[in-house]
Amino acid sequence: MSSLNDPIKDGLQRGWKVLGGALGAIPEKIVCDVAIIGSGAGAGISAELLAKAGLQVVIVEEGPLKSSSDFNQLESEAYPALYQESAARKTADKAINILQGRCVGGSTTVNWTSSFRTPASTLKFWQDRFSLAGYTETALAPYFAQAEQRLNIATWQMAPNENNALLGRGARKLGIHAEPIARNVKGCWNLGSCGLGCPTNAKQSMLVTTIPAALDLGAQLLTETRAERFELANGRVTSLICRNIKSNGALAQSASTHEATKIIAKHYVLAGGAINSPAVLLRSGAPDPHGRLGSRTFLHPVVMSSSIFDQKVEAWSGAPQSIYTDHFLQTQPIDGAMGYKLEAPPLHPLIFASTVPGFGQGQHDLLSSFPHNHTLLALLRDGFHDEAPGGQVKLRSDGSAELDYPLGDYIMQGARRALLSMMEIQFAAGARQVLPLHEMAVPYTSWAQAREAVLALPMKPRLVKMVSAHVMGGCGLAGSARQGVTRPDGVHWQLDNLSIHDGSIFPTSIGANPQLSVYGAVNRLAQGLAKTLTGRDVALA
Repeated sequence: MSSLNDPIKDGLQRGWKVLGGALGAIPEKIVCDVAIIGSGAGAGISAELLAKAGLQVVIVEEGPLKSSSDFNQLESEAYPALYQESAARKTADKAINILQGRCVGGSTTVNWTSSFRTPASTLKFWQDRFSLAGYTETALAPYFAQAEQRLNIATWQMAPNENNALLGRGARKLGIHAEPIARNVKGCWNLGSCGLGCPTNAKQSMLVTTIPAALDLGAQLLTETRAERFELANGRVTSLICRNIKSNGALAQSASTHEATKIIAKHYVLAGGAINSPAVLLRSGAPDPHGRLGSRTFLHPVVMSSSIFDQKVEAWSGAPQSIYTDHFLQTQPIDGAMGYKLEAPPLHPLIFASTVPGFGQGQHDLLSSFPHNHTLLALLRDGFHDEAPGGQVKLRSDGSAELDYPLGDYIMQGARRALLSMMEIQFAAGARQVLPLHEMAVPYTSWAQAREAVLALPMKPRLVKMVSAHVMGGCGLAGSARQGVTRPDGVHWQLDNLSIHDGSIFPTSIGANPQLSVYGAVNRLAQGLAKTLTGRDVALA
């Protein structure tokens, strides 16, 4: 792998303006046209477009700058270096483990490449419930198309690995439609280690696309730099206060004379991701007259079913997610019983061992079967029902962010139905045993036995194993200040030189992996912002 070109190292040698950590001390004061907080999906798209419009852009990223030379397909290196809280971020009650990126490129550097446009049913709900008349399929289509072209998003053409093929085979046997997933890759080696950073630069993340494009246009990148808070006056942001941190997230003990950096910009773009973006505003004492800030934060709570097959599955190898089914989203009204999307995640030893239940001999047997293991996951579609209002971002006593996400009966009954659906598909595909990930479950050897057992299991937080890699909401878009934090054009309702350009603007969950929804929506918002600030029309290359 080391013989491959490293576009990040090449850019640094060409003279990119990058500071922070080992890359150089950050000055006490920076003045620019636009300061962008974050470097993930929304930040990257915004940075390229605003730099292209001729604006002086500064990108502030809490995490380190890592590149393909650093990506060794090792969980022990990737989780502490590339993820929030070393891939152990959790909801307040510890019931849900949350995977979020914390590095240049954000979650796009470590996601599994699954790319879906925002479903029509989701957009219709936003139009009807949040007065977002302009958020239609037709209006967004050209912006999605531009993002898809820019990031090489296309349906995966290679045959699925066995892990994904089993989902397709089991679904077909039950008369359930399943189809391929689009992926943002170019020259993919089909390694399967997308979640650990792409060692071949095939994944078209912000790390290798929009952030380098912005830097080539003169943007400045501050790494290992935490955006602490805005200073506010008269309905505007007057400055952004940042702190230098270590690569592990701890505050750096700087030898310089200043402990903080102040960035003064004409306009600010908050794109730190749901959880972190609301937290910046909370730390800033941002106006919140209707109590919307940090509320309606959604996760797509994920439940899983683990199975063992006679043949080897080797779920760590090959494109991580290439087959899905929306059957269980489409078979009931969007605001009816909780729907869910089914996908087949990749498996790696550490994250597998820390997720499956059991101990002693039972755990030994399960881990011994790892090459034969096939797991399905269900993304529960939260945010469309009165009993799924999402969570609330709050601040701990030290100012760090925490998500309180209650798990009520409505969600838990959706989780039970999802476990049943996944187990039935796995048995239909030929599994010899299936284990729903629940602390009180045991391996089951027939669908009838499994169905009876899961119908009787208590569905309670921390008994049901739940994870999530999709965080949305908390700074929701709405057509009125009473309903949301952010205007339809992405500008904060009460702060007229602050835009919010990330997944925190979604008024509900997406009901699909959200990265392309961020790319499409923010592409539109950032083009509009560039036009407002400069009078220039720009588009993604």
